[in-house]
Amino acid sequence: MSDNRILIVGGGAAGMMAAGQAASAGAEAILIEKMERLGRKIAISGKGRCNLTNSENVSDFIKNYPGNGRFLHGILREFDNNALCEFFAGYGVETKVERGGRVFPVSDDAEVVVRALEKYLNEAGVEVLVGKKIQEVLVSQGKVDGVKLESGQTIKSRAVIVCTGGASYPATGSAGDGFRIAKAIGHNVISPRPALVPLRTAEMWAKEVQGLALKNVEASLWIDGKKAATEFGEMLFTHFGISGPIVLTLSRVAVDALNQNKRVEFKLDLKPALTAEQLDARLQRDFQKFTNKQFKNSLDELLPQSLIPVVIKLSGINQDKVVHQISREERKKLLNLLKEMPLTITAALPLAAAIVTAGGVDVREINPKTMESKICKGLFWAGEVVDVDGVTGGYNLQAAFAMGYRAGKAAAEFVLNPVLL
Repeated sequence: MSDNRILIVGGGAAGMMAAGQAASAGAEAILIEKMERLGRKIAISGKGRCNLTNSENVSDFIKNYPGNGRFLHGILREFDNNALCEFFAGYGVETKVERGGRVFPVSDDAEVVVRALEKYLNEAGVEVLVGKKIQEVLVSQGKVDGVKLESGQTIKSRAVIVCTGGASYPATGSAGDGFRIAKAIGHNVISPRPALVPLRTAEMWAKEVQGLALKNVEASLWIDGKKAATEFGEMLFTHFGISGPIVLTLSRVAVDALNQNKRVEFKLDLKPALTAEQLDARLQRDFQKFTNKQFKNSLDELLPQSLIPVVIKLSGINQDKVVHQISREERKKLLNLLKEMPLTITAALPLAAAIVTAGGVDVREINPKTMESKICKGLFWAGEVVDVDGVTGGYNLQAAFAMGYRAGKAAAEFVLNPVLL
Protein backbone atom coordinates (compact mmCIF):
# COMPACT_ATOMS: atom_id res chain seq x y z
CA MET A 1 0.00 0.00 0.00
CA SER A 2 1.19 3.51 -0.83
CA ASP A 3 1.80 5.46 2.37
CA ASN A 4 0.09 8.52 0.90
CA ARG A 5 -3.02 6.84 -0.51
CA ILE A 6 -6.38 8.48 0.10
CA LEU A 7 -9.69 6.88 -0.84
CA ILE A 8 -12.58 9.21 -1.59
CA VAL A 9 -15.97 7.51 -1.42
CA GLY A 10 -18.63 9.22 -3.54
CA GLY A 11 -18.30 11.08 -6.81
CA GLY A 12 -20.55 14.07 -6.25
CA ALA A 13 -19.68 17.72 -5.68
CA ALA A 14 -17.86 17.17 -2.37
CA GLY A 15 -16.16 13.97 -3.50
CA MET A 16 -14.78 15.31 -6.77
CA MET A 17 -13.53 18.48 -5.13
CA ALA A 18 -11.93 16.50 -2.28
CA ALA A 19 -10.24 14.06 -4.65
CA GLY A 20 -8.87 16.83 -6.82
CA GLN A 21 -7.52 18.74 -3.85
CA ALA A 22 -5.90 15.66 -2.34
CA ALA A 23 -4.19 14.72 -5.60
CA SER A 24 -3.12 18.31 -6.30
CA ALA A 25 -1.41 18.34 -2.90
CA GLY A 26 0.66 15.30 -3.86
CA ALA A 27 -1.33 12.42 -2.40
CA GLU A 28 -2.38 9.32 -4.30
CA ALA A 29 -6.13 9.86 -4.62
CA ILE A 30 -8.56 7.13 -5.66
CA LEU A 31 -12.17 8.20 -6.16
CA ILE A 32 -14.72 5.39 -5.78
CA GLU A 33 -18.27 5.89 -7.10
CA LYS A 34 -20.99 3.26 -7.00
CA MET A 35 -22.84 4.64 -10.05
CA GLU A 36 -21.53 4.19 -13.57
CA ARG A 37 -20.70 7.87 -13.92
CA LEU A 38 -19.73 10.78 -11.71
CA GLY A 39 -21.84 13.79 -10.79
CA ARG A 40 -25.28 12.29 -11.26
CA LYS A 41 -26.95 14.62 -8.76
CA ILE A 42 -25.07 17.67 -10.04
CA ALA A 43 -26.40 16.91 -13.53
CA ILE A 44 -30.02 17.24 -12.40
CA SER A 45 -29.55 20.08 -9.92
CA GLY A 46 -31.23 23.40 -10.58
CA LYS A 47 -33.62 21.68 -13.00
CA GLY A 48 -30.64 20.65 -15.10
CA ARG A 49 -29.02 24.09 -14.96
CA CYS A 50 -26.98 23.66 -11.74
CA ASN A 51 -27.33 26.47 -9.22
CA LEU A 52 -23.66 26.42 -8.24
CA THR A 53 -23.63 28.99 -5.47
CA ASN A 54 -25.02 32.38 -4.49
CA SER A 55 -23.55 35.82 -5.09
CA GLU A 56 -24.39 37.02 -1.57
CA ASN A 57 -21.52 38.27 0.57
CA VAL A 58 -19.99 35.19 2.18
CA SER A 59 -20.25 36.84 5.60
CA ASP A 60 -24.04 36.58 5.22
CA PHE A 61 -24.04 32.94 4.10
CA ILE A 62 -24.35 31.35 7.53
CA LYS A 63 -27.91 32.54 8.13
CA ASN A 64 -28.97 30.49 5.10
CA TYR A 65 -28.04 27.21 6.75
CA PRO A 66 -30.74 26.30 9.28
CA GLY A 67 -28.86 23.05 9.80
CA ASN A 68 -25.64 23.81 11.73
CA GLY A 69 -24.58 26.84 9.74
CA ARG A 70 -22.00 27.89 12.33
CA PHE A 71 -20.05 24.71 11.60
CA LEU A 72 -19.35 26.12 8.13
CA HIS A 73 -18.03 29.50 9.24
CA GLY A 74 -14.33 28.95 8.57
CA ILE A 75 -14.95 26.39 5.82
CA LEU A 76 -16.88 28.87 3.65
CA ARG A 77 -14.29 31.58 4.19
CA GLU A 78 -11.50 29.29 3.02
CA PHE A 79 -13.29 28.42 -0.21
CA ASP A 80 -16.03 30.97 -0.79
CA ASN A 81 -18.40 31.69 -3.67
CA ASN A 82 -15.85 33.86 -5.49
CA ALA A 83 -13.21 31.14 -5.25
CA LEU A 84 -15.71 28.59 -6.55
CA CYS A 85 -16.63 30.73 -9.55
CA GLU A 86 -12.94 31.36 -10.27
CA PHE A 87 -12.29 27.63 -10.07
CA PHE A 88 -14.93 26.86 -12.70
CA ALA A 89 -13.89 29.79 -14.87
CA GLY A 90 -10.47 28.16 -14.99
CA TYR A 91 -12.12 25.17 -16.64
CA GLY A 92 -14.13 27.22 -19.11
CA VAL A 93 -17.37 27.45 -17.14
CA GLU A 94 -18.44 31.09 -17.08
CA THR A 95 -21.20 31.98 -14.64
CA LYS A 96 -24.07 34.45 -14.38
CA VAL A 97 -26.16 35.78 -11.51
CA GLU A 98 -29.94 35.54 -11.55
CA ARG A 99 -32.82 36.47 -9.26
CA GLY A 100 -32.04 36.05 -5.57
CA GLY A 101 -28.30 35.97 -6.24
CA ARG A 102 -28.46 32.47 -7.71
CA VAL A 103 -25.35 31.65 -9.73
CA PHE A 104 -25.66 29.43 -12.83
CA PRO A 105 -23.39 28.48 -15.72
CA VAL A 106 -23.92 30.88 -18.62
CA SER A 107 -24.70 27.82 -20.74
CA ASP A 108 -27.63 26.83 -18.47
CA ASP A 109 -26.29 23.28 -18.70
CA ALA A 110 -25.33 21.35 -15.57
CA GLU A 111 -23.31 18.91 -17.67
CA VAL A 112 -20.61 21.52 -18.24
CA VAL A 113 -20.05 21.57 -14.48
CA VAL A 114 -19.66 17.79 -14.36
CA ARG A 115 -17.27 17.81 -17.33
CA ALA A 116 -15.19 20.58 -15.72
CA LEU A 117 -14.84 18.53 -12.54
CA GLU A 118 -13.91 15.43 -14.52
CA LYS A 119 -11.22 17.42 -16.31
CA TYR A 120 -9.98 18.65 -12.94
CA LEU A 121 -9.69 15.07 -11.67
CA ASN A 122 -7.87 13.96 -14.80
CA GLU A 123 -5.36 16.81 -14.67
CA ALA A 124 -4.75 16.22 -10.94
CA GLY A 125 -4.05 12.55 -11.59
CA VAL A 126 -6.98 11.10 -9.63
CA GLU A 127 -7.70 7.43 -10.27
CA VAL A 128 -11.47 7.00 -10.75
CA LEU A 129 -13.29 3.74 -10.09
CA VAL A 130 -16.99 3.71 -11.08
CA GLY A 131 -19.59 1.01 -10.52
CA LYS A 132 -17.93 0.09 -7.20
CA LYS A 133 -20.05 0.16 -4.04
CA ILE A 134 -18.48 0.39 -0.60
CA GLN A 135 -19.59 -2.14 1.96
CA GLU A 136 -17.61 -0.74 4.88
CA VAL A 137 -14.73 1.46 5.91
CA LEU A 138 -12.06 -0.72 7.51
CA VAL A 139 -10.83 0.45 10.90
CA SER A 140 -8.00 -0.98 12.99
CA GLN A 141 -7.09 0.26 16.48
CA GLY A 142 -9.01 3.50 16.00
CA LYS A 143 -7.42 4.28 12.64
CA VAL A 144 -8.61 3.93 9.05
CA ASP A 145 -7.18 0.92 7.24
CA GLY A 146 -9.00 1.18 3.91
CA VAL A 147 -12.36 0.08 2.51
CA LYS A 148 -14.11 -3.14 1.61
CA LEU A 149 -16.19 -3.24 -1.57
CA GLU A 150 -19.42 -5.19 -1.95
CA SER A 151 -17.52 -7.49 -4.28
CA GLY A 152 -15.36 -8.49 -1.32
CA GLN A 153 -12.30 -6.66 -2.61
CA THR A 154 -10.41 -4.57 -0.07
CA ILE A 155 -8.41 -1.46 -0.88
CA LYS A 156 -5.95 -0.34 1.75
CA SER A 157 -5.31 3.30 2.59
CA ARG A 158 -4.22 5.58 5.40
CA ALA A 159 -7.13 7.98 4.91
CA VAL A 160 -10.71 7.80 3.67
CA ILE A 161 -12.96 10.75 2.83
CA VAL A 162 -16.65 9.81 2.86
CA CYS A 163 -18.70 11.99 0.50
CA THR A 164 -21.66 9.72 -0.20
CA GLY A 165 -24.35 12.41 -0.02
CA GLY A 166 -27.63 12.19 1.83
CA ALA A 167 -30.66 10.04 1.14
CA SER A 168 -32.57 12.19 -1.33
CA TYR A 169 -32.78 11.31 -5.03
CA PRO A 170 -31.52 7.73 -4.50
CA ALA A 171 -31.54 7.14 -8.27
CA THR A 172 -28.48 9.42 -8.45
CA GLY A 173 -26.63 7.29 -5.91
CA SER A 174 -27.52 9.25 -2.77
CA ALA A 175 -29.20 6.46 -0.84
CA GLY A 176 -27.94 6.95 2.70
CA ASP A 177 -24.87 4.71 2.39
CA GLY A 178 -22.76 7.13 4.40
CA PHE A 179 -25.12 7.00 7.35
CA ARG A 180 -24.79 3.21 7.48
CA ILE A 181 -21.00 3.49 7.29
CA ALA A 182 -20.94 6.14 10.03
CA LYS A 183 -23.06 4.10 12.44
CA ALA A 184 -20.91 1.00 11.91
CA ILE A 185 -17.83 2.97 12.93
CA GLY A 186 -19.55 4.38 15.99
CA HIS A 187 -20.56 7.84 14.82
CA ASN A 188 -23.81 9.39 15.96
CA VAL A 189 -26.10 10.04 12.99
CA ILE A 190 -28.77 12.71 13.40
CA SER A 191 -32.00 11.24 12.02
CA PRO A 192 -32.16 11.92 8.26
CA ARG A 193 -35.30 13.74 7.14
CA PRO A 194 -36.39 15.72 4.09
CA ALA A 195 -35.37 19.36 3.68
CA LEU A 196 -36.26 21.52 0.68
CA VAL A 197 -39.22 19.26 -0.05
CA PRO A 198 -42.72 19.84 -1.49
CA LEU A 199 -45.62 19.63 0.94
CA ARG A 200 -49.01 17.92 0.89
CA THR A 201 -52.13 19.91 1.77
CA ALA A 202 -55.50 18.89 3.13
CA GLU A 203 -57.32 21.31 0.84
CA MET A 204 -58.35 19.67 -2.42
CA TRP A 205 -58.57 22.99 -4.25
CA ALA A 206 -54.76 22.98 -4.59
CA LYS A 207 -55.16 20.14 -7.08
CA GLU A 208 -57.74 22.18 -8.99
CA VAL A 209 -55.14 24.86 -9.73
CA GLN A 210 -52.14 22.52 -10.20
CA GLY A 211 -49.50 24.06 -12.42
CA LEU A 212 -50.30 27.59 -11.27
CA ALA A 213 -47.18 29.51 -10.26
CA LEU A 214 -47.58 32.58 -8.09
CA LYS A 215 -44.86 35.21 -8.08
CA ASN A 216 -44.23 37.93 -5.51
CA VAL A 217 -46.41 36.36 -2.83
CA GLU A 218 -45.67 35.91 0.85
CA ALA A 219 -46.15 32.63 2.69
CA SER A 220 -46.14 32.48 6.47
CA LEU A 221 -45.73 29.19 8.32
CA TRP A 222 -47.82 28.69 11.44
CA ILE A 223 -47.17 25.95 13.99
CA ASP A 224 -49.81 25.25 16.60
CA GLY A 225 -51.33 28.65 15.90
CA LYS A 226 -48.09 30.64 16.18
CA LYS A 227 -46.22 32.21 13.28
CA ALA A 228 -42.87 30.45 12.88
CA ALA A 229 -41.41 31.84 9.65
CA THR A 230 -42.18 33.91 6.57
CA GLU A 231 -40.83 33.85 3.01
CA PHE A 232 -41.44 36.10 0.00
CA GLY A 233 -41.12 34.97 -3.59
CA GLU A 234 -42.51 32.29 -5.88
CA MET A 235 -44.55 29.16 -5.21
CA LEU A 236 -46.27 26.47 -7.24
CA PHE A 237 -49.49 24.48 -6.82
CA THR A 238 -49.27 20.77 -7.61
CA HIS A 239 -51.53 17.73 -7.77
CA PHE A 240 -50.66 16.93 -4.15
CA GLY A 241 -50.25 20.38 -2.61
CA ILE A 242 -47.59 23.07 -2.88
CA SER A 243 -43.98 23.49 -3.98
CA GLY A 244 -41.69 26.21 -5.33
CA PRO A 245 -38.85 28.22 -3.76
CA ILE A 246 -40.62 29.76 -0.77
CA VAL A 247 -42.36 26.49 0.11
CA LEU A 248 -39.11 24.55 -0.12
CA THR A 249 -37.36 27.04 2.14
CA LEU A 250 -40.11 26.81 4.77
CA SER A 251 -40.44 23.03 4.44
CA ARG A 252 -37.60 22.16 6.83
CA VAL A 253 -39.34 23.83 9.76
CA ALA A 254 -42.65 22.32 8.64
CA VAL A 255 -41.19 18.81 8.52
CA ASP A 256 -39.72 19.07 12.01
CA ALA A 257 -43.08 20.28 13.35
CA LEU A 258 -44.99 17.50 11.59
CA ASN A 259 -42.60 14.96 13.08
CA GLN A 260 -43.60 16.30 16.50
CA ASN A 261 -47.30 15.92 15.62
CA LYS A 262 -47.84 19.66 15.68
CA ARG A 263 -50.47 21.50 13.65
CA VAL A 264 -48.86 23.07 10.56
CA GLU A 265 -50.54 25.70 8.40
CA PHE A 266 -49.56 28.06 5.62
CA LYS A 267 -51.17 31.47 5.16
CA LEU A 268 -50.68 33.05 1.76
CA ASP A 269 -50.63 36.79 1.28
CA LEU A 270 -51.52 37.12 -2.40
CA LYS A 271 -50.88 40.88 -2.35
CA PRO A 272 -47.97 41.49 0.05
CA ALA A 273 -47.04 44.79 -1.62
CA LEU A 274 -50.33 46.27 -0.38
CA THR A 275 -51.35 46.89 3.21
CA ALA A 276 -54.81 45.74 4.23
CA GLU A 277 -56.03 49.34 3.88
CA GLN A 278 -54.49 49.71 0.42
CA LEU A 279 -55.91 46.40 -0.74
CA ASP A 280 -59.35 47.36 0.56
CA ALA A 281 -59.15 50.60 -1.43
CA ARG A 282 -58.16 48.56 -4.51
CA LEU A 283 -61.15 46.26 -4.02
CA GLN A 284 -63.50 49.20 -3.71
CA ARG A 285 -62.14 50.70 -6.93
CA ASP A 286 -62.54 47.39 -8.76
CA PHE A 287 -66.02 46.89 -7.37
CA GLN A 288 -66.98 50.37 -8.53
CA LYS A 289 -65.55 49.66 -11.98
CA PHE A 290 -67.46 46.37 -12.27
CA THR A 291 -70.47 47.49 -10.24
CA ASN A 292 -73.07 45.93 -12.55
CA LYS A 293 -71.20 42.69 -13.21
CA GLN A 294 -71.54 39.41 -11.38
CA PHE A 295 -68.95 38.77 -8.68
CA LYS A 296 -67.38 35.94 -10.68
CA ASN A 297 -66.54 38.43 -13.44
CA SER A 298 -65.07 41.13 -11.21
CA LEU A 299 -61.72 39.65 -10.20
CA ASP A 300 -59.98 39.28 -13.57
CA GLU A 301 -57.65 42.24 -12.95
CA LEU A 302 -56.82 41.12 -9.43
CA LEU A 303 -56.12 37.38 -9.60
CA PRO A 304 -54.89 34.67 -12.00
CA GLN A 305 -57.84 33.19 -13.90
CA SER A 306 -57.53 29.69 -12.47
CA LEU A 307 -57.47 30.98 -8.90
CA ILE A 308 -60.67 33.03 -9.18
CA PRO A 309 -63.14 30.12 -8.69
CA VAL A 310 -61.19 29.00 -5.61
CA VAL A 311 -61.20 32.46 -4.05
CA ILE A 312 -64.90 32.86 -4.76
CA LYS A 313 -65.70 29.53 -3.12
CA LEU A 314 -63.55 30.26 -0.06
CA SER A 315 -65.01 33.76 0.31
CA GLY A 316 -68.53 32.38 0.69
CA ILE A 317 -69.89 35.07 -1.63
CA ASN A 318 -72.39 33.89 -4.24
CA GLN A 319 -70.56 33.95 -7.56
CA ASP A 320 -73.69 35.23 -9.36
CA LYS A 321 -74.21 38.09 -6.96
CA VAL A 322 -74.06 41.50 -8.63
CA VAL A 323 -71.04 43.41 -7.39
CA HIS A 324 -72.94 46.46 -6.10
CA GLN A 325 -74.92 44.11 -3.87
CA ILE A 326 -71.83 42.82 -2.06
CA SER A 327 -71.91 43.97 1.54
CA ARG A 328 -69.09 45.64 3.45
CA GLU A 329 -68.78 42.54 5.62
CA GLU A 330 -68.44 40.31 2.54
CA ARG A 331 -65.78 42.61 1.11
CA LYS A 332 -63.86 42.49 4.38
CA LYS A 333 -64.03 38.70 4.35
CA LEU A 334 -62.63 38.69 0.81
CA LEU A 335 -59.91 41.09 1.89
CA ASN A 336 -58.86 38.84 4.77
CA LEU A 337 -58.82 35.85 2.44
CA LEU A 338 -56.51 37.60 -0.02
CA LYS A 339 -54.12 38.52 2.79
CA GLU A 340 -54.27 35.18 4.65
CA MET A 341 -55.35 32.39 2.32
CA PRO A 342 -55.16 29.24 4.50
CA LEU A 343 -53.61 25.89 3.65
CA THR A 344 -53.33 22.97 6.05
CA ILE A 345 -50.11 20.96 5.72
CA THR A 346 -50.64 17.25 6.29
CA ALA A 347 -47.26 15.80 5.29
CA ALA A 348 -44.09 16.28 3.29
CA LEU A 349 -43.18 14.22 0.28
CA PRO A 350 -40.81 11.35 1.15
CA LEU A 351 -37.10 11.85 1.74
CA ALA A 352 -36.37 10.37 -1.68
CA ALA A 353 -38.20 13.32 -3.25
CA ALA A 354 -36.38 16.00 -1.25
CA ILE A 355 -33.76 18.21 -2.85
CA VAL A 356 -31.61 18.01 0.27
CA THR A 357 -31.34 15.74 3.30
CA ALA A 358 -31.42 17.27 6.77
CA GLY A 359 -29.59 15.26 9.40
CA GLY A 360 -26.48 13.15 8.97
CA VAL A 361 -23.16 12.63 10.72
CA ASP A 362 -23.17 14.67 13.93
CA VAL A 363 -21.01 17.78 13.46
CA ARG A 364 -19.94 17.55 17.12
CA GLU A 365 -17.92 14.49 16.11
CA ILE A 366 -16.16 16.22 13.19
CA ASN A 367 -13.29 18.69 13.46
CA PRO A 368 -14.39 21.66 11.29
CA LYS A 369 -10.76 22.72 10.78
CA THR A 370 -9.96 19.48 8.96
CA MET A 371 -13.27 17.62 8.46
CA GLU A 372 -11.63 14.66 10.24
CA SER A 373 -13.60 12.38 12.52
CA LYS A 374 -12.98 12.91 16.20
CA ILE A 375 -13.45 9.20 16.89
CA CYS A 376 -11.41 7.61 14.08
CA LYS A 377 -8.04 8.82 12.83
CA GLY A 378 -7.74 9.19 9.08
CA LEU A 379 -11.50 9.29 8.49
CA PHE A 380 -12.85 12.48 6.93
CA TRP A 381 -16.38 13.60 6.05
CA ALA A 382 -17.66 16.10 3.49
CA GLY A 383 -20.88 17.12 1.78
CA GLU A 384 -24.48 16.23 2.41
CA VAL A 385 -23.57 13.18 4.50
CA VAL A 386 -22.72 15.70 7.25
CA ASP A 387 -25.55 17.16 9.35
CA VAL A 388 -25.50 20.51 7.54
CA ASP A 389 -28.20 21.81 5.22
CA GLY A 390 -29.11 25.14 3.67
CA VAL A 391 -32.04 26.85 2.03
CA THR A 392 -32.58 26.91 -1.71
CA GLY A 393 -30.43 29.28 -3.77
CA GLY A 394 -27.06 27.58 -4.32
CA TYR A 395 -26.09 27.32 -0.66
CA ASN A 396 -26.04 23.53 -0.45
CA LEU A 397 -23.71 23.02 -3.41
CA GLN A 398 -21.43 25.78 -2.12
CA ALA A 399 -21.24 23.99 1.24
CA ALA A 400 -20.50 20.65 -0.44
CA PHE A 401 -17.69 22.08 -2.57
CA ALA A 402 -16.21 23.98 0.39
CA MET A 403 -16.29 20.96 2.70
CA GLY A 404 -14.75 18.81 -0.03
CA TYR A 405 -12.03 21.41 -0.58
CA ARG A 406 -11.08 21.45 3.10
CA ALA A 407 -11.32 17.67 3.55
CA GLY A 408 -9.12 16.99 0.51
CA LYS A 409 -6.42 19.38 1.67
CA ALA A 410 -6.51 18.12 5.25
CA ALA A 411 -6.44 14.45 4.26
CA ALA A 412 -3.42 15.10 2.05
CA GLU A 413 -1.70 16.83 4.93
CA PHE A 414 -2.58 13.88 7.14
CA VAL A 415 -0.88 11.30 4.92
CA LEU A 416 2.01 13.44 3.67
CA ASN A 417 2.94 15.13 6.96
CA PRO A 418 1.55 12.87 9.70
CA VAL A 419 3.85 14.33 12.36
CA LEU A 420 2.29 17.78 11.92
CA LEU A 421 -1.24 16.59 12.74
